[in-house]
Amino acid sequence: MPIIEDRKDMSMTIDRVGSVDPIQPNKKPGRANQVNQTPGSDSISISSEAVQRAELHQAKELASAAPDVRADRVEELRAKINDPAYINSEVINVTADRLIDALFG
Repeated sequence: MPIIEDRKDMSMTIDRVGSVDPIQPNKKPGRANQVNQTPGSDSISISSEAVQRAELHQAKELASAAPDVRADRVEELRAKINDPAYINSEVINVTADRLIDALFG
């Protein structure tokens, strides 16, 4: 059977309050050797891989924000299907071939 210690007598002691470095008290941490530059002299270079990844990310965001059903395309297809001149043997054969390919690869 494990021995359970009474933890009521345990206390926590904090040794230091204030500066971390006892040699230089009250010195705020910051950048050492800051470089003074004239305004407007900064420049960056972006790799082509970074540009491609940014474009891919933007395309994914646009695709995820787009609706799953394109109402304009659905309406266009409904109009074609309701048009008796559109439905002919060629359209039926192409549609059947696409269905077979999609189902059976």
